[in-house]
Amino acid sequence: MTPFTPPTADQLLAIRINAGIDELAQTERFAHAEPDLVEAIVEGVGQFAAGEFAPLNRIGDLEGAKLENGVVRLPEGFAAAYRAYVEQGWNAIASPVAHGGQGLPFTLACNVLENLGAANMAFTLLPMLSVGAIEALEHHGSPAQQAMYLPKLVSGEWSGTMNLTEPAAGSDVGALRSTAELIEDGEHAGKYRITGQKIYITWGEHDLASNIIHLVLARLPGAPEGSRGISLFVVPKYHVNADGSLGPKNDLRCVSLEHKLGINASPTCVMSYGDNGECIGELVGAPNKGLAAMFTMMNNARINVGNQGAQIAERATQQALAYARDRVQSARAGSPDKTPVAIIEHPDVRRMILRMKALTEGVRALLYYCAGQVDRGNLGDEAAKARGEIVVPLIKAWGTDVGVEVSGLGIQIHGGMGFVEETGAAQHWRDSRIAPIYEGTNGIQAADLVTRKLGLDGGEAIVALFDTIAREAAEEPALCALARDCARVALWMQDEASLDDRLAGSVPFCTMAAVAVAGWQLTKQAAAVAAGAAPELAATKPVTVRFFLDRIVPEAAGLEASATAGADLLYALPAEALVG
Repeated sequence: MTPFTPPTADQLLAIRINAGIDELAQTERFAHAEPDLVEAIVEGVGQFAAGEFAPLNRIGDLEGAKLENGVVRLPEGFAAAYRAYVEQGWNAIASPVAHGGQGLPFTLACNVLENLGAANMAFTLLPMLSVGAIEALEHHGSPAQQAMYLPKLVSGEWSGTMNLTEPAAGSDVGALRSTAELIEDGEHAGKYRITGQKIYITWGEHDLASNIIHLVLARLPGAPEGSRGISLFVVPKYHVNADGSLGPKNDLRCVSLEHKLGINASPTCVMSYGDNGECIGELVGAPNKGLAAMFTMMNNARINVGNQGAQIAERATQQALAYARDRVQSARAGSPDKTPVAIIEHPDVRRMILRMKALTEGVRALLYYCAGQVDRGNLGDEAAKARGEIVVPLIKAWGTDVGVEVSGLGIQIHGGMGFVEETGAAQHWRDSRIAPIYEGTNGIQAADLVTRKLGLDGGEAIVALFDTIAREAAEEPALCALARDCARVALWMQDEASLDDRLAGSVPFCTMAAVAVAGWQLTKQAAAVAAGAAPELAATKPVTVRFFLDRIVPEAAGLEASATAGADLLYALPAEALVG
């Protein structure tokens, strides 16, 4: 497998131009995010990822996580790399200062995850899940819960999980059946006995952190059916004593590990709570408001999954470039010299390579634009908050679709060797394929776009976004036209389409919108490079942006017919006829 080289220059360009980090640093809250510190973080975590996480990527895929006597163990090297990650403070970049974090912009936390995930996507799911637990407790935990759990979650000494899914409750979380009963007296009076089974719990059990803090959705007795009756509980693997030391193990266990297509080093656990009736948890927030608490962290979690699209695309592109440069095969078509050349000289391989690079850079531009809007929203900018909410489903859905496409192109460039596991190209595609599924499938992201997000500010927020793109992209006819196409589809969905029609066209519309925003942000990068920013990208950036605008933007424009076709044809046949 080709070694990972951090794309530091392109990341810094996106952080400065698309996230607007310099503007964020002008605020009191983010005053420490000065250029020197930003560069030190981006360069430092890139070097760390390449040196510590990347060498474990292949062994993690081949050996994977193993369940032995109730404990999940990782291959040799993982524990030392995680210790180094904690000791160097990478987990604490954007966490609250009050609990040991550095309080820096979310944008920089995204960069930490981007580098770590490009180096080793499966391993990086461990800190990514902990971020979600920190957010939930920061916003909904009691002061006592925050004092007990946040400092060690922030440092990374403890890790966190989210426990939503059950065998009968996947996308429909409201169908869950795990229960929680109040303890009236004794040592744990005021807490709850948790009983139930959860599936697909990422890093639900492992031996890298000294404690695992599970956030578990469950129902109280008499709770309303559906999502209105779900409460959230914090359930530690080991009980925590009043002085912060660890007590006995809680009544929970990993029943089994899923055998998956990819991310083999990430233990995906079936977790059982309360086999002996003594699994103890604490209520987080108000009763029956657990789903709302869980959704507090869902926006950032979905951004972090979209980030995985950029991560795996970057890694697959680097590997494909190295192979295409070294693999000699056939003479260049039409050349009088019949000497075989490296396959990177052949037109279709060039097309694939440029497509991989343009898509990867487009996702990165969209990612950091989204992160910058989140940071501004956290500073109280309501317009930026709304813009960020619109962009979240775009980065999650299109970003992860791109990860799958680019890693698939990487296999294609390798030819038959890409289909052979020894080259490592197949791992990137296998790892990529989970991202369009978890944290809400991409179909759910598209549905969110055409329902909740379409209606923000009475429908004006999304149309204003496309109007801005069309105005600022006036010198790029294809991009300007795509933005106007998006606005037209949005207005049709708002004013004319039924709910079924909107949902039927949601996925193509989501792709159109994502490509429009990504293309817009890439034009900003190209303009900055032309003005002297990132001189190391002066040769490549104009070409990759041109490819995106001339090849990828027109493809997205062609989706308008599908976005507005309506739902009638989808239901022209009854289900029985479709099944045959």
